[in-house]
Amino acid sequence: MSSEKGVNGGPVFKDISAEEDDMQPTIIESLCMNCYENGSTRLLLTRIPFFKEIIISSFTCHHCNWSNTEIQSAGRIQEQGVQYALKVKAKMDMNREVVKSDSATTKIPELDFEIPAFTQKGSLSTIEGLIDRAVAGLEQDQVVRRATDPDVAVKIDEFVARLKELKNAESEFTLVIDDPSGNSFIENLCAPNNDPDLTVTHYKRTEQQNAVLGIQENDILEQEKPGNDLESLRNEVLIFNTNCPECNAPAHTNMKLVQIPHFKEVIIMATNCDNCGHRTNEVKSGGATEEQGTKITLLLTNPLDMMRDLLKSETCSILIPELEFELGMGALAGKFTTVEGLLKDIRDLILKNPFSCGDSSVSERSEKLKSFAEKIDKIIAGKELAHLVLDDPSGNSYIQNVYAPEPDPNMKTEKYTRSFEQNEELGLNDMKTEGYEA
Repeated sequence: MSSEKGVNGGPVFKDISAEEDDMQPTIIESLCMNCYENGSTRLLLTRIPFFKEIIISSFTCHHCNWSNTEIQSAGRIQEQGVQYALKVKAKMDMNREVVKSDSATTKIPELDFEIPAFTQKGSLSTIEGLIDRAVAGLEQDQVVRRATDPDVAVKIDEFVARLKELKNAESEFTLVIDDPSGNSFIENLCAPNNDPDLTVTHYKRTEQQNAVLGIQENDILEQEKPGNDLESLRNEVLIFNTNCPECNAPAHTNMKLVQIPHFKEVIIMATNCDNCGHRTNEVKSGGATEEQGTKITLLLTNPLDMMRDLLKSETCSILIPELEFELGMGALAGKFTTVEGLLKDIRDLILKNPFSCGDSSVSERSEKLKSFAEKIDKIIAGKELAHLVLDDPSGNSYIQNVYAPEPDPNMKTEKYTRSFEQNEELGLNDMKTEGYEA
């Protein structure tokens, strides 16, 4: 036990025990961030047997009944990180005390389940409580999901049911807590002897883990100069001096390499002019022209489809069969946006047609264009079903698959062989990549 003394001569740190009644917390009046009335925070400084000192804080608001509990380490970040791997075999294992810090990652490999670091506040609980907290987090938005995306809601319900089954300890599973700060803990029921079901591994942190924790080793305190290799360019925004295409005033262009998940690397370029306020952005593929063209057909069924990421290269044509609309390549520059952003760009392109306004406008033509714009707005709002087709001979366009890596039931991707005319438009017929020296 510790030899420190409190204000009244007693120990500052006390062992956690369910039978002890004289553990008196410090109560502090605090602002409730839910209703902005004053609540109370209780702080208790205590020690876990065979572990270390921790601070338990609990906030309660008697106005709105909102409460929040978390723990923090009362010590410093440890010299090494720690990983606990526990084989949960019996019901009694569910009552083991668990300290999980903010920086800890929790995994259950049998379910392919992971709680990433810094997504939850630190907690002092049991294994059963840890599972209950994960279940509560998954069920939090289920009411909304059942209305907007019932398929995903059903899958989450099935996964939650599997998590709840773990609490009965009917089948053996592994609980892994990996904490680079070294301040997490799983109770050893055999202490001070080794627990045959609990494996504790200490390891040296990497530079990336030190950076996440806000600490650095003495030998890497000096800031490294940015390199000129491709990996350094991926993590850096390049700035080029140029002239504004509108007012010809000096401006600058930002360029960034971005990796799109489940697709490829692209180059995003944006030009801003401080003189006239003109802004342009353009996306180009970071790789070569594909061997085959790509045709992507997406059925737009609800407003959530508007949030899908979309990459349209400068060689891509756009079709909306329900509106008998087709936009050829080159009409819109390359874009990395969302489905909603692309549809709005199409609407603005149609409405800003010089032949639809001013002295050149014809009443009948203007009405057709306005009607077309209204149909686009209905598709964006999810009031009308429509197909969005991206036909890219270069194969460098993309629509996000929200079910990845599983197939998307509302999206069809086709590969096809380019025609001679399409190769001619892309300049591939006269391109010679081998033996060009001669």
